[in-house]
Amino acid sequence: MAATACEIVLLILSVLIILITLLQGGKSEGASGAITGGAQMNIFARTKERGPEKILTYITMGFAVLFFFVTILANYIK
Repeated sequence: MAATACEIVLLILSVLIILITLLQGGKSEGASGAITGGAQMNIFARTKERGPEKILTYITMGFAVLFFFVTILANYIK
């Protein structure tokens, strides 16, 4: 019974992580700049996150850590 509850929590967490990841903005100018070559894309450039972007990053990390621990717990219970 407890493993089923953990699996439901894992499903909810995974959907939340996907949704929050999709809400985050890209750090480059997008696909149009890559196709046309209009801007140099530097993947390793340091960019500062501000405001809502920073909050979404922390929420994503929190859900990822929670997902990790719930996965271990579900595996331990089985």
